[in-house]
Amino acid sequence: MILAHCIRLDPNKVQTTYLARAAGTARFAYNWALAEWGRQFQACILHPALPKPNEAALRRQLNAIKRTQFPWMLEVTKNAPQMAIMQLGRAFQNFFEKRARYPRFRRKGANDRFTLTNDQFQIDGKRIRIPKLGWLRMRESLRYTGRIVSATVSRTADHWYASISIDTSDAQLPPAENQGVVGIDFGVTHLATLSTGEKVSGPKALQTLLDRLRRLSRALSRKVKCSCNRKKAKARLARLHARIANVRANGLHQLSANITRRFHTIGIEDLHVTGMLGNRCLSRAIADMGFAELRRQLVYKAARRGCQVIVIDRWYPSSKTCSCCRYKLAVLSLDIRQWTCPECATHHDRDVNAAINLRNMAVSSIVSACGGEGAGPVREAQGETGSSEAGIQRKVNYA
Repeated sequence: MILAHCIRLDPNKVQTTYLARAAGTARFAYNWALAEWGRQFQACILHPALPKPNEAALRRQLNAIKRTQFPWMLEVTKNAPQMAIMQLGRAFQNFFEKRARYPRFRRKGANDRFTLTNDQFQIDGKRIRIPKLGWLRMRESLRYTGRIVSATVSRTADHWYASISIDTSDAQLPPAENQGVVGIDFGVTHLATLSTGEKVSGPKALQTLLDRLRRLSRALSRKVKCSCNRKKAKARLARLHARIANVRANGLHQLSANITRRFHTIGIEDLHVTGMLGNRCLSRAIADMGFAELRRQLVYKAARRGCQVIVIDRWYPSSKTCSCCRYKLAVLSLDIRQWTCPECATHHDRDVNAAINLRNMAVSSIVSACGGEGAGPVREAQGETGSSEAGIQRKVNYA
């Protein structure tokens, strides 16, 4: 298993300047290769006999001209421009296989990073050695042992980080406690509602710091462009954005670690987050929760603990189906948080009832899979799909 350990670096001023130049070199090489790729592809359309562009050819072309046209590239590690073009090649591969959109140009300040191969750097305790720079202090040592694959040095706000990828065999965590199967309903009022009745509100970092974010954004907009005060205001705003992201990530990590440590099977809903963000009234609250990131963490942490995550069909009407008698309401508006089943007279909390239904669907998926092949850490479960109105109603069940 390949794991990445992100460690904060502690560079001095000279080292910070080198890291910024290396990131700028990588960004320039990426943008140059992207422009060349488009130009050569258009030439191939006009003249089919010409070869199609590819990342290997672009790397050779850059090596042939960089000593004369871009001599400043030689002042940083050679991995910075070469790995950037290789990343562009993977981006085009993902685009051609319809896994991503067309690659875009990198921007200064937003995409400050460069990658090193395992033969171009060394790790010694709390130090990392980068070519043409020397030893650089790290805030902590590597947590894992194994074969080091690569390292990506990036900047967030005014801090530099090294994400070191390691191919390790001791990545397994202690097995999950045997607390059975749990269903999790994601929402806005409560980030996660468990079938056990527990409700987790979530950190809501953006909502908490929104007033300060607005104040710093207004202060930045009033500064004169290219002035020193504008640079200072931009740095303050970047640090606040980084704090919001860190607070959100910390809350999601604590929640996902708690769930995967307790339950051996987890049932969640396949939410269409991109579509949900189209609701202008709730898009900010939805983005503040981090549903996609929580699902990602649950999947990989479940795999490390030997448990599994079962993803339920997004059109399954979990909120308006009675978890006791399976009676399904025709319509259940979002403002109704509690309802009583007209068939069995059971009073339901909307979110808890949905979580129980997700747990029941996970159990049904396990029963149907008994005797067959192992489904792995992630399994898809198809629920009963209601009418189109019912599906749309479930799709916008954010809270």
